[in-house]
Amino acid sequence: MSANESGKSLLPSRRQLLKTAPAALAGIAAQTAAAAPDPARPNIVVIFSDQFRGDCIGAAGKNPMGLTPNLDEMAGRGTIFTSAICAQPVCAPARASILTSQYPSRHGVWKNAIPLAPGATTLASTLRQSGYTANHIGKWHLGESESRGPVAPEYRGGYLDLWQSSNELEWTSHPYEGDLYDNDGKPLHFSNIYRTDFMTDLAQKFLRSAKSPFFLTLSYLEVHHQNDIDAFVPPKEYAGRYKDFWVPPDLRPLPGSWPSQLADYYACVAKMDETVGTIRRTLAETGLDRNTILMFISDHGCHFKTRNTEYKRSPHESSIHVPLVIEGPGFNRGLAIPELVSHVDVAPSLLSAVGVPVPASMMGHNFMPLLDRKTEGWRNEAYFEMSEFMTARGLRTPRFTYAAAAPKAPGWTPVARADRYAEYMMYDLQADPYQHVNLAGRATYAKEAAQLRARLAERIFEAGNVRAAVDSCLFPYS
Repeated sequence: MSANESGKSLLPSRRQLLKTAPAALAGIAAQTAAAAPDPARPNIVVIFSDQFRGDCIGAAGKNPMGLTPNLDEMAGRGTIFTSAICAQPVCAPARASILTSQYPSRHGVWKNAIPLAPGATTLASTLRQSGYTANHIGKWHLGESESRGPVAPEYRGGYLDLWQSSNELEWTSHPYEGDLYDNDGKPLHFSNIYRTDFMTDLAQKFLRSAKSPFFLTLSYLEVHHQNDIDAFVPPKEYAGRYKDFWVPPDLRPLPGSWPSQLADYYACVAKMDETVGTIRRTLAETGLDRNTILMFISDHGCHFKTRNTEYKRSPHESSIHVPLVIEGPGFNRGLAIPELVSHVDVAPSLLSAVGVPVPASMMGHNFMPLLDRKTEGWRNEAYFEMSEFMTARGLRTPRFTYAAAAPKAPGWTPVARADRYAEYMMYDLQADPYQHVNLAGRATYAKEAAQLRARLAERIFEAGNVRAAVDSCLFPYS
């Protein structure tokens, strides 16, 4: 049985890493050897909000609560991608996919608690080699699992300039008290200030003295729940603001945690939108907005325990559909892009937008032509992977969500991949946009299922370079 099949990391052991340390150090040295800076190149600021549902942004036209006036304004000025799909609906794998433009089965972070390989080619390392500084504030979740706080430089994914972060921020802080860690691993303690505001203060300080060109990732834990109390904790001034809440149609008929949690979740969303407004205002006050690309994105959504026993790790829109809004040079079009795009498309697109060559290791596609409505040749589908709750693979097309899972046997444990999957979920988004009727195994959809099955098998091979069979549903309906 291989290491992958046994559920262990796809990455080498610590002992193996020590044996190959010279090569790894050479890779880090290459990341450090930055080209001469070109101030004319646009800066890039990426705002991560953890577990932010794609339908919460008002500009997407699906939520009437008015939670996101700043993001709505950003979308109206820039570009909103209304069909952005994550590479895997869980924190670490999704973040690694955004940075590397690879799927989890390729970059190796197929579940939480696996570090990103030292020397990996990332958006940060690539920009740094082209003269940018690479700076990170907030949640990382891609360092060694032995450390929930400080992250060694070789595990920072190419962010080798400003570092004010925590590997697992949900475990080194609470909403009003906790620690980030600086470049030297020393704690940056905060108390009596909301975690989001503390991070935003750090970001403002950086932006007011930054030298162009720079790349800044501002990675908030919010709107993710606080793990140790399993609750969404908004700032005190937002508490109780949304007690009369609108319920998304996908949640309404399903049991889950949403009746007790949605009000506080919406309050966290509203606070995150306020934070986006603060960053946009700071960029304008410093004049940086004239030559800075600002992107808002999430790693995955939130289904409030309606599809399994936790918040994500399912193929449903509530898990895989993420917000993606971008403004700044090249993006100020007032556009809504309907084509399907993926996490893996983000890095090559941002690199193309600032004129930096895309490394051959990146698997995604440049979506910039879509802004000129050059859609010919665009593969209008999104492939995604799932792990931990089950080992599964999926495909999202304009009409269908299709997923196949490795059958569970007694003694099952999470594994990176399987050599055989079976159809287990299929939704017709035209007839059932809220995914309440599973069509897997239905004879009336046999033709469509066969086509999706064949296509999924192709994408599995493309993503991980390993062939796998995708069988028809184990329990077909006549």
